[in-house]
Amino acid sequence: MFTAAGELTTDPAGTLNALRQLGVDRVHIYMHWADMAPDPKSPHRPAFDATDPGGYPAAGWAPYDAVVRGARARGMGLDVALVPPPPRWAEGAGAPDPSTQTFWKPSASQFGQWVEAAAKRYSGHFTPPGDTSPLPRVTFWSLYNEPNLGFQLAPQSLQHSTVDVSTMMYRQLVDAGWSALQRTGHGHDTILIGELGPAGSTTGIGPGRFNSMAPLRFLRGLYCVGADDKPLRGAIASELQCPTTAAQSARFPAAHPGLFQASGVANHPYSQGLPPDQTTPNEPDFTELAATGKLESTLDTLLRTYGSHKRLPIWSTEFGYQTTPPDHEAGTTSPGLAAYYINWAEYLTWLDPRQASFDQYQLHDGAAGIFATGLLTATGQPKPGYDAYRMPLFLPVTTTRPRHPLVVWGCVRPAPGAADTSHRPQTVAIQYQPASGGGFTTVQRVPLTGPHGYFEVRQIFPGSGSVRLAWRYPNGAQVFSRTQAITLQKS
Repeated sequence: MFTAAGELTTDPAGTLNALRQLGVDRVHIYMHWADMAPDPKSPHRPAFDATDPGGYPAAGWAPYDAVVRGARARGMGLDVALVPPPPRWAEGAGAPDPSTQTFWKPSASQFGQWVEAAAKRYSGHFTPPGDTSPLPRVTFWSLYNEPNLGFQLAPQSLQHSTVDVSTMMYRQLVDAGWSALQRTGHGHDTILIGELGPAGSTTGIGPGRFNSMAPLRFLRGLYCVGADDKPLRGAIASELQCPTTAAQSARFPAAHPGLFQASGVANHPYSQGLPPDQTTPNEPDFTELAATGKLESTLDTLLRTYGSHKRLPIWSTEFGYQTTPPDHEAGTTSPGLAAYYINWAEYLTWLDPRQASFDQYQLHDGAAGIFATGLLTATGQPKPGYDAYRMPLFLPVTTTRPRHPLVVWGCVRPAPGAADTSHRPQTVAIQYQPASGGGFTTVQRVPLTGPHGYFEVRQIFPGSGSVRLAWRYPNGAQVFSRTQAITLQKS
């Protein structure tokens, strides 16, 4: 999966072509509510049928139509995330500064009507005025984005951060979005909830109205469970529209089917500059990549509270490492280290059968150099992460004794798509270069038989040196992975 953010809507064809060349099979796109809505800056709702895709300005749909058609033409899947900001007229009252806080108490009913309009437009049966054929059907959706972050959904908490109202609001948004997808014929689609930001405030005054809430705390509140893993009761439960009795708890899954019947939970497991196998110290409620096991066990506990033994898959729908240059925020790494980390992260994801995807966020760095997780610089120059993403390489152990094999794990991401056009068996070369010098030579050719281009083999190397992967596009250029140093200890 790949999240290309605004590039997809400003240059759909060019961005999709670039992602296809990288071997991307599914694109995660953010469809912003306010971009579609009529009079989005007005505090007064215009008179229109919000469930009718024809009631929205055609210009708002146009870039998304291009992406939907373009992805279908290239054989690529989509994950359409229906995300904020809401239009001003769908906000709740009482925002501290209505001119800047556009995520304040969004109306769940209005959100559901917009989801219904999007679902109808991308049902496979809707032909826009002036077109001669219907738009392709979308079968993969995410509901909202990072609802545990105050700049996406506010307020997060009230009463000195003791009442986590964002969890109640998001539950209502999921209810409305889920119902809209069900009644428009998308009930058998892939529908994700969560889209969680991986970190949040857990000390001091807590998340307050506009700070971030730690994601596992947010999940517990979403499912009306306290920090002790027991159902909330009493005044807090009542205020958050949670069950206050055992009888109400028994009806909770039926009242909120999206929380229990979703296809999975989407997470943004950014490691905040840490190696992908490390968690943030003293933060047990974060969901960075190394904490995925805790996310899984927490979800299982929450569902078991209501008698469900479903194990919701985890979907990574945003991930990457910020690099310096050009980014100088906390949690950045060098471009070379970031390339190594994203390969390591993908290997760890591959090891966990419950993780359904691995995502890369951004193709290009932004021009301002903020959150620079791209594979290309803002001017289009490849960073080390470009080769690392296209052809991941990871050796879990890089030091061994002579005549002892090392495990070589990797992926040739473009190979499955290339095989579709060439009809020739695809192989990847494992190449070795001695530490003493000389060129790379092929030591093993590995058949690529899986649907996604992954492989894991064992290889004996003749000495210390460097390892890389080599692969050639059918009738095209030869490309290489990043290079990994290995050491053979003396006997």
